[in-house]
Amino acid sequence: MTKKLRINGHSHLLPYPEEIPQFMKDKEIFWVDEERKFMLQKNWRRPVTDSSFFLKEKLEWMERYNLDHAVVLNLSQLYGNGLRVEEMKQALRFQNDFNARIQHDHPSKFTCGFVVHPGFVRGALWEIERCVEELGMRLLCLPTHYMDSIGTWRCIFDEENEPIFEMASKYNLAVEVHPYDGEKFIKLENTAWRFHLIWMLAQCADAYHFLTLNGYPDKYPNMRVCFAHGGQLAQINLGRRIQGFDGRPDLFEGKVHPRKSVGHKNIFFDTLVHDTGSLKLLVENQKPQQIIMGLDDPYPLGEMESAPQSSYPGKILDLAKERKIITPEQYDDIWEHNTIKWLCGDDEQAKQDLVNMIKKVILKYFGDMHVGVKHKY
Repeated sequence: MTKKLRINGHSHLLPYPEEIPQFMKDKEIFWVDEERKFMLQKNWRRPVTDSSFFLKEKLEWMERYNLDHAVVLNLSQLYGNGLRVEEMKQALRFQNDFNARIQHDHPSKFTCGFVVHPGFVRGALWEIERCVEELGMRLLCLPTHYMDSIGTWRCIFDEENEPIFEMASKYNLAVEVHPYDGEKFIKLENTAWRFHLIWMLAQCADAYHFLTLNGYPDKYPNMRVCFAHGGQLAQINLGRRIQGFDGRPDLFEGKVHPRKSVGHKNIFFDTLVHDTGSLKLLVENQKPQQIIMGLDDPYPLGEMESAPQSSYPGKILDLAKERKIITPEQYDDIWEHNTIKWLCGDDEQAKQDLVNMIKKVILKYFGDMHVGVKHKY
């Protein structure tokens, strides 16, 4: 019997302090202190809660929990919102080159994402081209919301960003949509971790709302979008959206009915919903084949080893199988097949190459990486 792969579709990685360029600290954009205790920005600091934030320790952590491969997203702190244009370009360039190097050096262990700023569409298109053509990357990371060039906050699935989605479809890209920066445009005091515990999930629901209303899953058939954290509030909110569409059709002229995107083959959600009741709703709403494993490691809201939470990586899916929310076959698919389908789409050769690479049968790198090539962003 062939061993089933265990692929984590939602992971994060910090550069070591010495890998972060000095300008990032000088401009207070983002840095990690030398003791590796905190990640920092101007007027912001967050504890490094686990050693597996860093590469060597991440690989050891993956080995300990039998994780064959991880999809590394960009750091949410590097979406670039509110930065001056030149600073934003440099910060995003650093993030993308760092992730490209990790993927290049450890292709059997990591598939890494790259990020663009949708507020500057032409530059975003140039950076997508660079990351795909020169760095061999196939995962585009986008925020649920961003600040445009005149300081207005917008949803990522605004029609102004259609050139980005067109290019993503052209390149057969997987897209990860992740929330952050809610406290910058939601006018509430930042207390009791409300933006991470509540508003991030609302941000995902808002982005899902406009992805589906605009019909993008069909309009851009080779772009496959995954929502972080199970798009959790989008699941409980589905009935309200349907009733709203049916009850006030005057507000939705030219839009696509919410029902059409339920369980769509180009929309994925990760498992990071924290309880089996929420996972059951996700399974029933969206079909098991549209769900990928997401640990969100090593953040404390991720699925980490924790005595107080009696948790470990993979617990939610183990419980779901035990409670017959999913079958053993669906369990295996969520760990392996579904994530590969999200990353590669219908490209059978790409799927096989990725599996071979993970299994170290064929050490083949997806494209050449040339760090330092002049870019147009």
